[in-house]
Amino acid sequence: MIRPVGGPAPGPAGVARARRAGGFHLPADAAAAAGGVAGTAGVGALFAMQEALTPRERDDAAQRRGQALLEEMEALRRDLLRGAMPAARLSRLAVLAEGEAGADPALREVVEALSLRARVELERHRIPGNGNSA
Repeated sequence: MIRPVGGPAPGPAGVARARRAGGFHLPADAAAAAGGVAGTAGVGALFAMQEALTPRERDDAAQRRGQALLEEMEALRRDLLRGAMPAARLSRLAVLAEGEAGADPALREVVEALSLRARVELERHRIPGNGNSA
């Protein structure tokens, strides 16, 4: 069970009280409990969600993902032509590169090809040695 986190009331008076009291902090047992669950909860939730979706819902999600991939890659192309390379764009592309590919085999093939192209673009714009994007 998640326990409520206490702290000062919102607003200027609450901020002033938080500064005088040493700021916000989690109790040690709450921080440890949250850290152990965060890494595995996302993967399990993703698998559970995929099992709960119908093939049509999976295809709809894949179509939305494919469209978003196309839009982000087009925006990346425009950014490059302007001489810009926003890190936020690469971050969004990295998120979109993983996800639902759909139940329909033809749709799956198209979305996987778009995802591959997005990963290639991400690699092209990675700074060698530190893993950060340009």
